[in-house]
Amino acid sequence: MNVLAFGLSLAFFLSAIPARADEAFVTSQPAQMLSVVDLASRKVVATLPIPGKPAGIAVSPDGRRAFVTSPDGKALSIVDAATRSVTARVEVGGGPLGVAVHPSGSPVYVADWYQHRIVAVDAATGKVTGEVKVGDSPSGLAVTPDGKLLLSADRDSDAVSLVDTARFEKIGEVKTGKRPFGVTIDAEGRRAYTANVASNDVTVIDIAQRRVVATVPVGERPYAVALAQGRAFATNQYAGTLSVFDVESLKPLGTVTVGEYPEGIAASRDGRLIYVANWETNTLSVVDAATLKLVDDIPVADGPRAFGAFIRPTP
Repeated sequence: MNVLAFGLSLAFFLSAIPARADEAFVTSQPAQMLSVVDLASRKVVATLPIPGKPAGIAVSPDGRRAFVTSPDGKALSIVDAATRSVTARVEVGGGPLGVAVHPSGSPVYVADWYQHRIVAVDAATGKVTGEVKVGDSPSGLAVTPDGKLLLSADRDSDAVSLVDTARFEKIGEVKTGKRPFGVTIDAEGRRAYTANVASNDVTVIDIAQRRVVATVPVGERPYAVALAQGRAFATNQYAGTLSVFDVESLKPLGTVTVGEYPEGIAASRDGRLIYVANWETNTLSVVDAATLKLVDDIPVADGPRAFGAFIRPTP
C-alpha cells in the first residue's frame, strides 16, 4: 500500500470511531445516588451509591474527577469519573453543600452551610488544606476562569463573598437579593449571577468593580443559573419553569416549562443545550437554548438536585 492510500485508510478508520459524548453526573438526594447520564444517547449508563444525602456536585475541568457533597454525612466524596468509583471520602464536618473546583483541577472548595466557612481540599489526596470564614449559610460556589477569585453565595447574609484563592482570605462582599443560593460566573470572568430564592430575582454582579449591575425578576423560588448563547437561564423551583433573559440587555426572552421543582442546571459545552434536574419528577430535562423548547426528559434516580457544575467533558 502506498503512503497516500495508507493515509486515506487511516483517516477513514479514525473517522469511523465515534467520539465519546459528554456526561452528566446527577446527584439524587433521597436515593443517595449519583447517576451518570450519557448525553448522546440520553440514557443513564451507571449509578453509584453515595451515602449522606448527596446534593452538591462539581466535575474537574479535565473530566477526571467528580466531587460530591453529602450534607447529612458531613463529607466530600471524590469520584474517579472514568471508573465510576469513590477513591476517597473526606470528613469536612458541618453541613457541606456547594462545591467548586479550581480551574487547575485542585483544590476543591466546599461550602459548609452550618459553620459559615469554605473548606479547601486537595483533589488528589483528599487532605484538607485550609478554611476561610464567609457569610451565613454559604451555598453555591464558583471560581473565576483565571482561578484568582472564589465566590460564595451566602444565603442568610443576602450577599456574595469574594475570596482570594492564593491567600485563601475573604477580601470583600457584594449585597444581593434575598437568600442567594446558586452563583454562576460567565466564561470571561466578567459577571456573576445569583439566584435569589426569597426575592424571586437574579442579581447580576460586575466582579471587577464589586457592584450590582442589575436585578432581574424571574419566576418563583429561583435556585440556580446557567449561561449559554448570550442568555441566562434560571430554574424556578415553585413554578416548574426556566426564566430566560438576555445577558446584555437584561430583557426577558421567555419561559420554558420543565419538570416539577427544577433545581440544578448546566449548559452543554457547545452552548446548544441546557440540562435541568427536576426534584419531583425525577428527570433531567433537555432544553434547546436557541428555540427555548423542551426536547427530552431523561429519567434519573429519586430526587435529583445536581447542584453545581455537573457536566463531565470527555475526549
